Amino acid sequence: MATKQKTLQDAFYETLKDVYYAERQSVRALKKSAKAAEHEELRQAFETHAEESANQVERLQQVFEIIGKPARGKTCEAMQGLTAEMEEDLEDFGDSPAADAVLAACAQAVEHYEIARYGTLKTWACQLGYEDAAKLLDATLEEEKKTDQLLSEIAQRINVEGSEGDVDEDVTKAKRARRSA
Repeated sequence: MATKQKTLQDAFYETLKDVYYAERQSVRALKKSAKAAEHEELRQAFETHAEESANQVERLQQVFEIIGKPARGKTCEAMQGLTAEMEEDLEDFGDSPAADAVLAACAQAVEHYEIARYGTLKTWACQLGYEDAAKLLDATLEEEKKTDQLLSEIAQRINVEGSEGDVDEDVTKAKRARRSA
């Protein structure tokens, strides 16, 4: 019995399911990151992008509708790895001056993954004749690029602050108290 040869359409659908899962995980990770962030500008960026990511999930649902497939996720090993790394880094650096810098770096790793996936999906949507889907994917791609740029700018400021040495004991205690709340 011969197996059906996989097509670009199949690759598009499988990648779309992967990104759908990843984006939903991203919303959770961003909310957790916002709670952990000490730097106000970073916290605000995480909160804003969590809302934006929720809208991106809705856009993905529209893409599923356009291609006539059910909106369902497929476990994204990459996103699981990125969020596991974030958890580990929060544990290792949670009370250090570098905590926010590490959080920003983890968030950028997620953004870079999403940029790669959305860029691929947009290209494939165009090749498959899904022009409306391509527009939706492009809107999300541009948001991801904008967020990455913002995180780069914030990270430059945080990295300077995080490299300044000892942290005031009261700040360290406040961080611990907020994280345990």
